[in-house]
Amino acid sequence: MLKLSCNVTNHLHTFSFFSDSSLFIPVNRRTLAVSSSQPRKPALDPLRAVMSADQGSISPVNSCTPADRFRAGRLMEDGYSYKEKFIVRSYEVGINKTATVETIANLLQEVACNHVQKCGFSTDGFATTLTMRKLHLIWVTARMHIEIYKYPAWSDVVEIETWCQSEGRIGTRRDWILRDSATNEVIGRATSKWVMMNQDTRRLQRVTDEVRDEYLVFCPREPRLAFPEENNSSLKKIPKLEDPAQYSMLELKPRRADLDMNQHVNNVTYIGWVLESIPQEIIDTHELQVITLDYRRECQQDDIVDSLTTSEIPDDPISKLTGTNGSATSSIQGHNESQFLHMLRLSENGQEINRGRTQWRKKSSR
Repeated sequence: MLKLSCNVTNHLHTFSFFSDSSLFIPVNRRTLAVSSSQPRKPALDPLRAVMSADQGSISPVNSCTPADRFRAGRLMEDGYSYKEKFIVRSYEVGINKTATVETIANLLQEVACNHVQKCGFSTDGFATTLTMRKLHLIWVTARMHIEIYKYPAWSDVVEIETWCQSEGRIGTRRDWILRDSATNEVIGRATSKWVMMNQDTRRLQRVTDEVRDEYLVFCPREPRLAFPEENNSSLKKIPKLEDPAQYSMLELKPRRADLDMNQHVNNVTYIGWVLESIPQEIIDTHELQVITLDYRRECQQDDIVDSLTTSEIPDDPISKLTGTNGSATSSIQGHNESQFLHMLRLSENGQEINRGRTQWRKKSSR
């Protein structure tokens, strides 16, 4: 009987992949070796093998890094997805004594980066492929959709699985599934879409066949979706929020710490800005269940931003309230669910930066 064992034998230095919250970064491949009385021979899948930039061949490189000894992460057997466990730390929880949605978004970003780094890419270039680096191209977030069914608390251990795949001819997508490590219960899911932008002109560009060929070898051969349900909320279009908005938080300023390696505001920062204009009555009595954001233009360090919010449900009691900078003129009680539309815009000229939708559920005792 043949015994299968996993050998980390081949490193691929051809490219890295994904930007903004770095969806993808370069890759080293695991290959399976067959242990028997016969000589051990790597079983390379030709569809997944990538040529090195210098020699046109796969070159073995030691894949072990100091960080690998501390990360609780691993590539799955198929080599296409990655799982990692995270402990929720004290500085990652909010007023509900559970992880904030920004914490969840940062963990999604972290596990995505660790996935592609574990595969063997370097982090140079913020996850761009070899062709993209030559052409000064980067990946930027087009849409982010997160659903949280149960928030982890301080010291809880969360296991996150992630994978990446092609998204038509215009970009790529990355999905995540979050589980309670103790019970294996699914506590959240997320999906995202990414498009390619020229780093010099800051204009979007179509994904070329050359770039597509470089990263498709690391994507599942069959489509795999975190949200396979038909007509799921991740597909729902977000209408533009029109003035006057019911709630607003005006003149938000990016901090230096909000900028990422591509010299623009990181996509997780937008989540915090959107929530700044949610009325305090909702924050006190509800918790965020679903957030969807469409990114329409990048934000730079010198930009000043307005956050606008309006209830999307006409009969929602909150829709009768108005307020500025996060305050409301009266209070609500006994309402279980609320849904809002959001817009981030430049204060100077009103140009739309981001539009979003959030769904909130009544807080339950933990």
